[in-house]
Amino acid sequence: MNWKSRIESDPAICGGRPRVKGTRLTVEFLLGLKAAGWPEIQILDEYPHLSAEDLRAVFAFAQSMIEEETYLPLTRVA
Repeated sequence: MNWKSRIESDPAICGGRPRVKGTRLTVEFLLGLKAAGWPEIQILDEYPHLSAEDLRAVFAFAQSMIEEETYLPLTRVA
């Protein structure tokens, strides 16, 4: 999925947080709803201007950001 056509960031809107184009619904907010247990159908019902493609773009954006990260193993401190 090409999230770049649906996710944008503008320093003048939502503090520059990535959001669904044409909305003030940030990627962070929508991922938080999913993490809280909201099913996709409930999100789409509560935000009718949002599409299933928009939600897929949110997930694809998050996946691509994680994919670009470098991870180091955690060490335990006794």
